[in-house]
Amino acid sequence: MRFHAGLPDVEVVSEDVIAEGDKAVVRWTGRGTHQGVLLGIPPTGKQVTWTGMTIYRIADGKIVEERGEEDALGFLQQLGVVPSMG
Repeated sequence: MRFHAGLPDVEVVSEDVIAEGDKAVVRWTGRGTHQGVLLGIPPTGKQVTWTGMTIYRIADGKIVEERGEEDALGFLQQLGVVPSMG
C-alpha cells in the first residue's frame, strides 16, 4: 500500500498474458502521478510510465509463486532521482 500512497492514481494494464502448463506470464505497463512520498522520495508531481513482466506459478487454481522484473531504473530516472545517460 505504500506504493499507492506515492502514486494514488496508479494504473497497471496487462499488455500480454501467456500461459503454458502451470505458469502464466504477464507483460504490463504502469502509469501514475507521483503525488506522495514514495521510497523516501518527496512528491515531484511528475507523471511516470514503466514496464515489467511477472511470472506466476499456479497450483490447484491458486498462485503459489510469483517472480517479476520491472524497469526500476527508468522509473527513478523519470522522477529525477537517478540521472539519465547522455
